[in-house]
Amino acid sequence: MNPRSQAASILLQHSEDRIRRERQLDVLRMAAVNLEKSAGFVDGLKEILGSLERHCDLVLGRINFLDGVIDIGKEIRAPGGEKPIDPQVEEAIQMANQDVLRNWRPKMVPVPNFEGSRFHSTFEVERGVQLYVLSHPIKFNERKMGTLTAVKVCYGSFEPKTEQSFLSVLTSMIAQSGMINRFYPDHQNDTAAPQTVAPTLDKVKFDRSPIIGNSKAMTGVFELMQQVADTDTTVLILGESGVGKELIADALHRNSIRRGKPFIKVNCAALPETLLESELFGHERGAFTGAHTQKKGRFELAGGGTIFLDEIGDLTLTTQIKLLRVLQQREFERLGGVSTIKADVRVIAATNRNLEEMIERGQFRQDLYYRLNVFPLHVPALRERKTDVMPLTDYFIEKYRKVHNKNIRRISTPAIDMLTSYHWPGNVRELENCMERAVLLSNEGVIRGHHLPPSLQIAESTGVEAGNNLKTTLESMERELILDSLKASKGNMAKAARELGLTERVMGLRAKKYNLDPRKFRKPNA
Repeated sequence: MNPRSQAASILLQHSEDRIRRERQLDVLRMAAVNLEKSAGFVDGLKEILGSLERHCDLVLGRINFLDGVIDIGKEIRAPGGEKPIDPQVEEAIQMANQDVLRNWRPKMVPVPNFEGSRFHSTFEVERGVQLYVLSHPIKFNERKMGTLTAVKVCYGSFEPKTEQSFLSVLTSMIAQSGMINRFYPDHQNDTAAPQTVAPTLDKVKFDRSPIIGNSKAMTGVFELMQQVADTDTTVLILGESGVGKELIADALHRNSIRRGKPFIKVNCAALPETLLESELFGHERGAFTGAHTQKKGRFELAGGGTIFLDEIGDLTLTTQIKLLRVLQQREFERLGGVSTIKADVRVIAATNRNLEEMIERGQFRQDLYYRLNVFPLHVPALRERKTDVMPLTDYFIEKYRKVHNKNIRRISTPAIDMLTSYHWPGNVRELENCMERAVLLSNEGVIRGHHLPPSLQIAESTGVEAGNNLKTTLESMERELILDSLKASKGNMAKAARELGLTERVMGLRAKKYNLDPRKFRKPNA
């Protein structure tokens, strides 16, 4: 090749590289917009896969999330990707995807001897064109979330490192959006102009925040909430202490037609019987000793809105009779008053007691129970929704990291094992308290097993024999530190030893003592 032709070829190559980079930047810009402003997280992902096909010759894109990470379906494909494709191409896609799930590093698999006539999709490919399957892990820090896989159609030069770098940025964006979606699925920013008339629920997306959970048990609760939220029906929320009954009541009011009106909460167990009637219905001046002024009760303050009666099972029989009249006739009088006040309120009640058993023992009125139990809503215990433990943990870590100004980067694997194997008798409230404690105790940016309460530090999750002596506790902490350093150094014993201030020989002895094989943490070769 003469110098002039060679120079022209170099210029052409540079021009193609520049165009390729510009198209990749366009895709990243569109991805940022789609993930932030799309009508839904799934729709945003489909738009991204479509843009890869239109601008980057990456066809048949698909995104797979691990079970329990984000409940949006087993697989998301690019528009048109549901059509049958060449078996050889499908085999290469599965091979690449499975390799990424094993090793959690990018993988490229060539498709040999491709016949274009057998390639069915919205993207037309010429016979004999070289194809490569590119698969990339979707991770948020060290949290494994899923994979993105697509088929690269090569019409000219091909730089695998450049393509993988581009996909690395893209999957990082998807992972960050996915973490938000774990807590607020299909969340969207309302950019529409303000309306003069309050919109009805069929025009506004059901807002369940800050209730966290994508488990099947919680999905059923959310479906029932959405059905009853925009009605005036009385709701009875049932569940153990600490499951979040008050959050459920708050979400029901926030999504109701009364959302702009007061939401008044009453803890029936916190008020003595002598004050409860006055608190609920108010009193007139001089109604009793100490009543120097007129006072409005909670029912009156909640006019036009919602009143939440928590711990309804703790009401005395006398108060139950007076509450029954309000539910039946929607009216009441202040204590010491003569005028009747209309109760334009929606009633939401909650209890952790078995009201039917209380009725049999004569502790709760059956007629009041029937008035309250119009739409029962059972909130499952945390042990019945184990897949929600880690999303809740992430949320509480982030919450208390900001509250206490702590730099918490991650949670160790042994600590995760403890959290997921524990039976959580105190439910979500207990988990929240545990994570606030752990955030306060951690001074190294990592929440470890010994930062959790003793009740969670079981022998199975620490990897050492059970016991309460000092030697056992120190061995548990030492094993956890060595395990974390091996993971952080990708199995590099010398690097892990330096981080812990040990010699490589001592590091090897400690790893052997706790049966930790450094090879399991090494990053496979490209």
